[in-house]
Amino acid sequence: MRHLRWLATLPFFGILIGPYFLNRVEPFVLGLPLLLVWLVFCVIGTSAVMGIIYLTDPERRAPEDPR
Repeated sequence: MRHLRWLATLPFFGILIGPYFLNRVEPFVLGLPLLLVWLVFCVIGTSAVMGIIYLTDPERRAPEDPR
């Protein structure tokens, strides 16, 4: 599980490094500039990664009944 938490750094680096390579007006994707589409993808990716981390976190499981 500890290694799975490192997935949280991927969207951060995507938002941080992506604009250096994608900062141009063209090409358009669905009528939006490439950089805007990339940032929207990073936001959606962040939600997906956080969901995966939450679902696989052993600390969130209910404690077993001690009976």
